[in-house]
Amino acid sequence: MTTQVFLIQAHKDLDQLNALVEQLRDDDFIVYVNLDRKCALDPNAVHPFARRIENRVDVHWGTFSQVQAVLNSLEQIVAEVPAFDKVIFLSAQDFPLLSNARLKAALAELSGSELLDTVAIGTGPGQWAAGFRYQYFHRGEGPPLARLACRVANRAMRATGITRRLPGGMRPYGGSSWWALSQACVLDILARVRRDPRLVRFFRRCACPDEMFFQTLVMNSPFASRVLGQNFRYVQWPEHGARNPKILDEGDFERIAASRAHFCRKIDSAASAGLVPRLLALRAA
Repeated sequence: MTTQVFLIQAHKDLDQLNALVEQLRDDDFIVYVNLDRKCALDPNAVHPFARRIENRVDVHWGTFSQVQAVLNSLEQIVAEVPAFDKVIFLSAQDFPLLSNARLKAALAELSGSELLDTVAIGTGPGQWAAGFRYQYFHRGEGPPLARLACRVANRAMRATGITRRLPGGMRPYGGSSWWALSQACVLDILARVRRDPRLVRFFRRCACPDEMFFQTLVMNSPFASRVLGQNFRYVQWPEHGARNPKILDEGDFERIAASRAHFCRKIDSAASAGLVPRLLALRAA
């Protein structure tokens, strides 16, 4: 049976994290946990089935630190796991909807595909009008003087009509931060990052690069033809451009059960307390 690797990004709620690891405990699965470096969770208290990412990052929402945490994790995974089908990237607030046996079967059917939610960034029909995220400088962290320099540069760029362009003439793509990518695709991403330092330099000054970096690299690679355009996650977004997905509760169960998703998110140990037992029963059915 092909090995699947699960990478869980976590920063809170140790019990919920460990419950997710327990659900994924299987001889054919390898689970890695990457803890936000600044979080209060004790690494020694993480479920013993999970392997821990050593090169941890102080993660801040909307900055390149989110991407760097994943890149560090992928470097460790490929160094330690010689052969695997996919890395399935999860948050600790995800919950599996299929039994491990059915999840293995579903992933086996998709072994030749990259499970990546993606859309071209632009102003045309069906595109995502998020060009501002990369066309101007964004600095969500760092000293005040550096942030001021970004604002001054952006004013000058808008006044002259100049915008930033992706390195190497790449087309921009975006989508969900959560995906499942093949070993070959992961190795290609890591090789390109090492080979071309412009990639990291450019995306360090993008807004929310975790929703662009992997989509852009994969869709500007030979792996683009393998992308399915979905990540098999059930997510509910509130209306009016909310920043975060809805926390799922028991009232969402029927829609979750009717989906073709492999995982749902976001789950909260308190708000989702009535939902989790029903999801457990769904996995066992």
